[in-house]
Amino acid sequence: MARTTRSKASSSSGTKSDSKSTTPSNTNSKYTLSAESSNPPKLFILPTKATKDARIVSLLNPRYAKPTRYLVCPETGIYEFTRIAAPKSNPRSWLIECGNTGNIEQKSSEDSAELSAYVTKGADLYVATPVDPIFLLLPAFADQSGTVKDGKRMFVSSDDHLDSIRDASPHLAEILRWGKVRTLLESRMVAMCDTAEAGDETMFRFSEDKLLAEILGKAQKMCHQPLPKSMEDKFVTKALEAPVVGVRREDTTLSSVTQETQTQAPAQPETSMPTSEASTPKVESESQSSVSSTETAESLTSEASTAATSVVTTEESTTTITTTTELLPTLHASPEVIKLQRLRTAFNFICSCYIAPAQAAQLSARLTSQTPALVDFTPLDSYIEEITKLRQEAAATRSMGDYSRKRALDDEELADRAEKKRKKDEEEKRKKAGESRGVRDLKKVNTVGMRKMSDFFKKK
Repeated sequence: MARTTRSKASSSSGTKSDSKSTTPSNTNSKYTLSAESSNPPKLFILPTKATKDARIVSLLNPRYAKPTRYLVCPETGIYEFTRIAAPKSNPRSWLIECGNTGNIEQKSSEDSAELSAYVTKGADLYVATPVDPIFLLLPAFADQSGTVKDGKRMFVSSDDHLDSIRDASPHLAEILRWGKVRTLLESRMVAMCDTAEAGDETMFRFSEDKLLAEILGKAQKMCHQPLPKSMEDKFVTKALEAPVVGVRREDTTLSSVTQETQTQAPAQPETSMPTSEASTPKVESESQSSVSSTETAESLTSEASTAATSVVTTEESTTTITTTTELLPTLHASPEVIKLQRLRTAFNFICSCYIAPAQAAQLSARLTSQTPALVDFTPLDSYIEEITKLRQEAAATRSMGDYSRKRALDDEELADRAEKKRKKDEEEKRKKAGESRGVRDLKKVNTVGMRKMSDFFKKK
């Protein structure tokens, strides 16, 4: 009987498994997703005044000497792309619709439909902003060895200058065929070169003084108003902030005065009316009336004696003396020093974004050593020297007196630390995901007291 029961159960289970396997699954998606693209679409914001003839071309980047994408319009000029991205700690993505996906059901068959949309990994946004063509021409003047003769630079045509970067800029020859773009480039070349007429053609010779004056003028335009908040706080406010060495602490003093005044109240004379009323006996019981009259007289006498008591008055007065806390910095930056610091910050920012490091170093040296100087940074330099000495003295006294004080971290250091922590967490998750279940279980085994495998292979 037991064998019969087992055989029936096994046969029934086999029948159920066959029925399950023959049942069609409904896991197929209605939409077909394409594979990941090696060149995914990007989101651009282009200016409205750009014409239909505008093209995205590859030109040599003046800072990094590598081909970079630019938007060139024959009518409105040249634009660079500024990348705006979400922070790495908070990743985001874009859902981009590349066609009319509203009528998917009508376009495709009944079984499947093709979804013409993309989901990008990063939410990067590229905004086209105008750029001065003078920066795109700087790589053509980086190497002037071919235009120097007997220690002097020679006047060379614009084509000879541009031929030096034609190979590194794939589309430079194409945009030079546009008449307005060529005219724009030559007009900006005049701003940083000495010119000489040779017949119908204009010849150009590079001048560091003209380039320095041009970049300094751009920096002065930036300083007409305060810099962006992040730049203003980091490179102007904090850079010119002097250490605080004097602190007036808050002191509070409480004084209380108590005054007691004692007054004697006069006693009131006895009244005869209650006594007469109490002493008037009733005709019905003479003995009771005599007793009650005696008790009433004694109670009235005691009330009159207690009326002559002393009254004490207490007066309290409180005096509070408070001094406010006030920070006393050692130095205050004058408006002239703040303006000079903004100008230097703007100049360094332009050089770090659009000029090669070697050329930027030459311009900075020429700015400080040129006579007569275009801008006198002497007040700023003297102020920075003073606050540097004060900071060193304050740091020395603080380190001698307080050993428990921790160094405050900047925003960049905090961001770097958060980035390193995030990468470490991702690496640990990746390692844990690659481990098998057996390896994870072996890590939980208590190996205290166990011998290692190397112990068995030691020399006896």
